[in-house]
Amino acid sequence: AMEKSYVSMFLLLVAISCALAKDAGKKETKETTAKPKLPQTLSRGWGDQLIWTQTYEEALFRAKHSNKPLMIIHHLDDCPHSQALKKVFAEHKDIQKLAEKFILLNLVYETTDKNLSPDGQYVPRILFIDPSLTVRADITGRYSNRLYAYEPSDISLLYSNMQKAQKLLKTEL
Repeated sequence: AMEKSYVSMFLLLVAISCALAKDAGKKETKETTAKPKLPQTLSRGWGDQLIWTQTYEEALFRAKHSNKPLMIIHHLDDCPHSQALKKVFAEHKDIQKLAEKFILLNLVYETTDKNLSPDGQYVPRILFIDPSLTVRADITGRYSNRLYAYEPSDISLLYSNMQKAQKLLKTEL
């Protein structure tokens, strides 16, 4: 009789723990689907108040039709250089203000367009494309081996390159 009660007690515990496990499983999936994640804005932290495009194709279309230059930032979430540049870029008031005059795109993946990696697929790299959809190979950072790389210490150079991209518009187009 004692054995029987142990067995039934054991089965009861198994049943309860199974039911609890099932509930816990349900709860997790319900929460992960229902709990609103913080919206992953297209800025990815590069300037939340700026308007960012979602795809390269959309960015090219908008640059062409708005007559604004396109600024493409290639970066990776787990790259310390990208993170450092992003922080300085996002906190730089003048850059954030000037960036409003650009079509903006930041990419955390490589595109198949070879024009966007004229000298290699490194990050972070920033390229400017004018409304005639020409990659501005003449607007570069200070490194001869990575022409479009910028570091946090290059932020004023990046700012002047953004100004240059704006000026080229007025003089060339």
